[in-house]
Amino acid sequence: MEDEKELIPRYDLICETRPEQDGMTVRAVLRHNAGVSRRLMRSIVHDIRDAQNAGGSGSVYVNGQRSAFVCRASAGDVIGLVYPAETTHIEAEDIPLDVLYEDDDLLALNKMPGRVVHPTKGHPSGTVANGVVAHMQSRGESYKPRFVNRLDMGTSGVLLVGKNSHAQNDFTAQAGRGETVKKYLAAVDGIVANDEGVIDLPIELEAEGSPRRAVTEGGAPSVTRYRVCARLPHGAGGISRAYTTLEVILETGRTHQIRVHFAHIGHPVLGDTLYGDADTVACAPRQVLHARSLTFAHPRTGERITIEAPLPEDIAGFFG
Repeated sequence: MEDEKELIPRYDLICETRPEQDGMTVRAVLRHNAGVSRRLMRSIVHDIRDAQNAGGSGSVYVNGQRSAFVCRASAGDVIGLVYPAETTHIEAEDIPLDVLYEDDDLLALNKMPGRVVHPTKGHPSGTVANGVVAHMQSRGESYKPRFVNRLDMGTSGVLLVGKNSHAQNDFTAQAGRGETVKKYLAAVDGIVANDEGVIDLPIELEAEGSPRRAVTEGGAPSVTRYRVCARLPHGAGGISRAYTTLEVILETGRTHQIRVHFAHIGHPVLGDTLYGDADTVACAPRQVLHARSLTFAHPRTGERITIEAPLPEDIAGFFG
């Protein structure tokens, strides 16, 4: 029996069947108690059927014994999942990363400005993802980097990577329920009159093939909350424009949302080459937008955590 126990791998996810769940399927318990997606369970089923993975990759256990999702659970049963092994096609590159937090499920970075997050047709290499793969390999890990929040090329700050599909799906579900908090710091052109406010305007792609987004009646619902931190007159800190610094909270996560919303109300983000003008671009080294913090429940423990990223030197002076 001891030898058999030693063969049980460390669980990637574990939950206990509640008294009122006696007789429910293992699948249902995992859905209700841990929010495990149907997609992840299907991938485990397929992995179990693969003879090459008979050694333990992609499995479900009940009380330490291999089981199946269709089996019935009893009150008090401990259900454990082992995720399928993963690889990625993204090439490893020696790109410096500023790691803010890391565990078996998550990797949080303070993203540097000027770097694309994920390989694209226009940026096939030199991305944050290439650096993540090199970091992953240096730790002896193997997973597909899943960016659960996205930052524009010119934006710095908290960038969260899920190391498995459950971490990604759980964060997405939390965001859909309004349970995540994404705080940004921004410097925008001009003096914002209200001390705080809400911009509730739909956003969509401006035109096919264009990188720009715009506020339109038929766009996707988009809500941005803000609070004024300081109002700076012309010449403050050597800046040739009067400007306002803001704390911004996103309730939705549309592409370019902060940049589009503030440009639309006449206060483009300083340094924004896509939505600003020549004067607002010239007074900053890049768009003055920083993802300051991200608050969410950990996908494995449920513990509420906040990850913060300090302001980088290139824009710190705008905030005093």
